[in-house]
Amino acid sequence: MPIMRVEDVSKNFGGLDALKRVSFTLYEGQVKALIGPNGAGKTTLFNLISGVDRPTAGHIYFRDHDLGTLRRHEAAGLGIGRTFQHSKVFDDMTVLDNVKVGRYQRGRAGIFSSFFSLRRHRNEERQVRETAFEALKRVGLEAQAGELAGNLPMGDRHLLEIARSLATEPTVLLLDEPAAGLNNDETDRLADLVRQIRDNGVTILLVEHDMGFVMDISDEVVVLDYGKKIAEGPPLMIQNDEEVIRAYLGDDLA
Repeated sequence: MPIMRVEDVSKNFGGLDALKRVSFTLYEGQVKALIGPNGAGKTTLFNLISGVDRPTAGHIYFRDHDLGTLRRHEAAGLGIGRTFQHSKVFDDMTVLDNVKVGRYQRGRAGIFSSFFSLRRHRNEERQVRETAFEALKRVGLEAQAGELAGNLPMGDRHLLEIARSLATEPTVLLLDEPAAGLNNDETDRLADLVRQIRDNGVTILLVEHDMGFVMDISDEVVVLDYGKKIAEGPPLMIQNDEEVIRAYLGDDLA
């Protein structure tokens, strides 16, 4: 069943077309990848989906909601989680507190009860902590819960961002270059985690430059070049698409 539809989406920045009438459908339970060279429009599209920016033309539907009319926190409230290309963890906070920041988006106790430390706030704080710790367990970082996030190596920082997104209980998770800077063992560990997340009912849309990772983990791949979609399909078809090879992949997968 379709969970998200990107329909003829364009984005213009001061006369520069970052995206040109891009369309595709994301289905429940999929791992779908967006690939393309730098400047192809991948992160721009993520920003449109997550409410950071709005399309110049076209629509992005999450179930029955037009995401182009929503603010960032409203998109997150619908169940869209996201990590970022450049790490956005809080270095001076503990690993657990970083994840709690994500969970607070679901908070309901309100500022009045928080200020006076009323029972509802205390109960919610306990639930936030428990949910955050469970998210850390899902990515294998529970042993580092009390450490400062700034002390984590790159691979664990990526996992921490994923844990923080999982704490929001997303329906769709946007992963922006999750394998960047990882060694082979860390990339294999990440691939296993993505499969586990998918198997637990979260649909995944990812941007990634590591072609081995993309072809291993994805059900379908969308290829962007200069803001246009030039191909879409299963990994094997993408690997053998002459236009994709000529425009982007070169000999990487030939």
